[in-house]
Amino acid sequence: MLELGVIEYSDSPWASPVVLVPKPHTKEGKREMRFCVDYRGLNSVTKTDAHPIPRADELIDKLGAAKFLSTFDLTAGYWQIKMAPGAKEKTAFSTPDGHYQFTVMPFGLKNAPATFQRLVNQVLAGLESFSAAYLDDIAVFSSTWQDHLIHLKKVLKALQSAGLSIKASKCQIGQGTVVYLGHLVGGGQVQPLQPKIQTILDWAAPKTQTQVRAFLGLTGYYRRFVKGYGSIVTAFTELTSKKMPKKVNWTVECQQAFDTLKQAMCTAPVLKAPDYSKQFIV
Repeated sequence: MLELGVIEYSDSPWASPVVLVPKPHTKEGKREMRFCVDYRGLNSVTKTDAHPIPRADELIDKLGAAKFLSTFDLTAGYWQIKMAPGAKEKTAFSTPDGHYQFTVMPFGLKNAPATFQRLVNQVLAGLESFSAAYLDDIAVFSSTWQDHLIHLKKVLKALQSAGLSIKASKCQIGQGTVVYLGHLVGGGQVQPLQPKIQTILDWAAPKTQTQVRAFLGLTGYYRRFVKGYGSIVTAFTELTSKKMPKKVNWTVECQQAFDTLKQAMCTAPVLKAPDYSKQFIV
């Protein structure tokens, strides 16, 4: 990071601790570590930026009906935004080798998502009818191939003008269906990703509140594929209450609901993307 100019030496009075988090195993079976800074102390005294983050399901519905799609991932997204000179010292962290601060916006700051979403929204202003962005995940969608070429040119030109770079290895260009925000979309359909469904099917019965919340977080992302999801999970959502013990009492009713939800996920339907040119009755 020092060689890239992402960080610099610091004499700041601020200091946040460093945490090393294991990354998932690579295809070669290697295990790498992710360098993280714990900014909870800084975040607790930071004024909140209320800029809204888009709803993922609304963006997915927008893309679903398209016949041609392309997606782009911005390289090290947050690092493409420079820190204001007076704010650099607040990002300082300490290691056994010295004290450093970021020159660009680091991951973990409370307002980093809102700041980045505002930037992307400004860059893509006027192109919303054929582009969508969830933080650094940008999608371009069109009904015809000729339109798609025009739309791609406009979006890429906007990104270039803003000085933003794209990670080529994560691009999907001119596809009939693409993976976007954990879903397979395109051709008028929206589907959950099979690897995610398999993870749910392989999930062991939770023993702690943390494990219950993790399971609810994963299945909740695909809740619209399961009819009556809220009713099914009622049996064990109550286990996450602060009044309940950390080690959960996994009853027969909980196990039945657990198995029912897994079966429902296994047979999750392929949803039809909404056609916004037609009338909706609410």
